[in-house]
Amino acid sequence: MIIDIKKFRYVIRLLTLAILCVLWGSAVYAKNVNVKDFGAVGDGATVDTPAINKAIAAAARSGGGTVYFPAGTYLSFSIHLKSNVSLYIDQGATILAADPEKVKGGYDPAEPNPSDDYQDYGHSHWHDSLIWGVQLENISILGPGKIDGSGLVRWDKEQDGIGNKAIALKNCHNVIIRDITLFRGGHFAILATGVDILTIDNMKIDTNRDGIDVDACKNVRISNCTINSPYDDAIVLKSSYALGYARITENVSITNSQVSGYDVGTLLDGTYQTTETEAPDHGGMTGRIKLGTESNGGYRNITISNCVFDHCRGLALETVDGGLLEDITVSNITMRDLTSAPFFFRLGSRMRGPDNTPVGTFRGVNISNVVVYGADPQYGSIISGIPGHSIQDISLNHIQLHYNGGGTAAMADLNPPENADGYPDPSMFGKIPAYGFYLRHVDGINMTDVEMDYMQIDQRPPLQLNDVNDARFHLLDTQHTMDVPFFKLKKVSELKISQSRALPDTVLRNVTQQNL
Repeated sequence: MIIDIKKFRYVIRLLTLAILCVLWGSAVYAKNVNVKDFGAVGDGATVDTPAINKAIAAAARSGGGTVYFPAGTYLSFSIHLKSNVSLYIDQGATILAADPEKVKGGYDPAEPNPSDDYQDYGHSHWHDSLIWGVQLENISILGPGKIDGSGLVRWDKEQDGIGNKAIALKNCHNVIIRDITLFRGGHFAILATGVDILTIDNMKIDTNRDGIDVDACKNVRISNCTINSPYDDAIVLKSSYALGYARITENVSITNSQVSGYDVGTLLDGTYQTTETEAPDHGGMTGRIKLGTESNGGYRNITISNCVFDHCRGLALETVDGGLLEDITVSNITMRDLTSAPFFFRLGSRMRGPDNTPVGTFRGVNISNVVVYGADPQYGSIISGIPGHSIQDISLNHIQLHYNGGGTAAMADLNPPENADGYPDPSMFGKIPAYGFYLRHVDGINMTDVEMDYMQIDQRPPLQLNDVNDARFHLLDTQHTMDVPFFKLKKVSELKISQSRALPDTVLRNVTQQNL
């Protein structure tokens, strides 16, 4: 039998090509998997957790890919993320957190953590969540669909089978969370601890505790997010001891976002209701952007820009557990209908961490181009260190503050407690004796082109300074009532006032007590 070598080679090439096509097609199928092909029902009644986790595991085994959720409601307990795998939640698709009191099953148990005592329980555990991942890389949660955490709890304690976070990540690298709508996320809608290169973009979050918590992370971008969280903070940077050591949160930008404290659910339904009168802890509705409270590692190189605050507390920068806070820039902010202080900057000594940790450092903060309208009359803005530990080098430029007013002469004589080891929030000092700014234990503050006024007569001075060194005020424009001073000074050195409305240029080297 004579074999035609050319035809034989041609046939072999065709067979090889066919085999490669089959293999390539299988790989593509494995890398782009539909949860329904693994048994997910998506009817909102069947628990789809096993099918979802099988789909994720299949994508991971093939080297990575996308796990696709078509339209439907996928009732689930704990979903396990894997490296190199994306979840894509399509339009009309919802991952619904199961309620273990209504559906058989439960969330993964919280893993042990020897550092539990140094931060809230929720910060110390990740497995007890709807979606979680630990020590992963190249992961993403994407799509125009929804995560509904209605089966999660808000409380901060251990209970078997209970989940209290919608998305929890620990020690991960290269993470993207984008375009998702997230409703009722439990204690944390998103908790990222020790996550580097993290992008959170175009999220819509309407939740019953914290919105986005970024803890001990590096190289983070949060942008284009709308977050409603009346009972806790909307976007909060922390640096806890949850990893077993103090790690700084640094190189973070927060931009083009809105935070608010409307009634839960009324952001997403578009009614923006404000019938709730008070958050459960520390006074009015929360919903703000904050650095703190957990601050073992500290914060460095943070920018916050182009953001809107509505019906919530103002901006809070806090380090109270020994961490450094430095090089913070805040610009182009509007705030309206505030329930607390527009600015609350606090260096304290709560020292929730290992013994013998020294008090932290707070320095190098630049605030510019901010407009505030309708701030709560109990509080001015507060910048306060503690005795022996001053806040340093603060700059406020081009600021307009329109307070509700109504403060009394008796309030002007108040002497707020130091409360050095207290939980940091404006309510820790009670009512404030200045309607504009109360500055205490500050070394180096520069205010330029700052305007302060009120909508009701206020018997308090615009500014009160106590234990302040190197204070410069330029182009200051402050409303005040007749017979009420512009400034009340106590233990103030190196004060300079220049080109300010209704105030003569003034230089004071050392003042024990004086009104201007």
